[in-house]
Amino acid sequence: MASLPLIAVAGPTGSGKSDVALRIAETFGGEIVNYDSVQVFRGFDIGSAKLPRAKRRGIPHHLLDIRDPHQTYTAGDFVRDVKALLPSIPVPVLCGGTGFYLRSLLQGLSPSPQRDDALRADLERRDVRKLLERLDPDAARRIHPNDKNKSLRALELRVLARRGLHSHFSENPVAPLEGYRTLLIGLDPPRAELYRRLDARCAAMWSGGLLEEVRFLLEQGVDPCVKPFESLGYRQALAPSVEALDEMKVKTRQYAKRQWTWFRAEPGMEWFPGFGSETKTQHLVLERVARFLEKN
Repeated sequence: MASLPLIAVAGPTGSGKSDVALRIAETFGGEIVNYDSVQVFRGFDIGSAKLPRAKRRGIPHHLLDIRDPHQTYTAGDFVRDVKALLPSIPVPVLCGGTGFYLRSLLQGLSPSPQRDDALRADLERRDVRKLLERLDPDAARRIHPNDKNKSLRALELRVLARRGLHSHFSENPVAPLEGYRTLLIGLDPPRAELYRRLDARCAAMWSGGLLEEVRFLLEQGVDPCVKPFESLGYRQALAPSVEALDEMKVKTRQYAKRQWTWFRAEPGMEWFPGFGSETKTQHLVLERVARFLEKN
């Protein structure tokens, strides 16, 4: 049986992934599937740069606002949800920035090492948070300092397997996607210009409703320790100040750099210069997508 088409748009935050994804979907009758780990949560809109419904051009968007803030959503959940959605979408266009979700879909998730009680007992006698920050800084950034269980499990995985929490580990193995051939589109804008735009976007979020959004969520009873509050922007907005905004800018630039590094390691990624909002970049991408779809 012939394989079906799957298109994924990747790149650093602020590179214009949504602009390109919308053009692809509009041109080829596609639908957009979100793979951003914060945009799955209801109420977390401004800080996650979730595209407002009015700007979606009538194109169906999937896996947005599917969880309440206190609920969990894992890479395994994402893979299972996408697999259930794909048969009903003629031309699926994945768009987001959580590279681990995309990799989990295409390569699957291997089972994580079993719990080692002796090791855990030894680790609990030490400064778990400090060790985690040294051995797996990426996990430390993603796990709230007050979440001792997750911090301990991440450190246990790091020691047992000599791999980070966000490698291919899962509590339950998940098979990779089958029956689809994938076009991976990476956006590669000029770094200095991207950083300038990210600083401006952070400032616009800060003055354009992010603080009010956080205040509203807290007033609605959302616990400040829920996972989406650990993400960039929200973490800083919980304790707003000039220094917090500056930290948001720095951390956002650092996050963009890590995304570049992650996506460059993905096999088969095809890179396109410029921002996704630029006509030239969109033209190049649409030409490539047309050739890709002609092969089906």
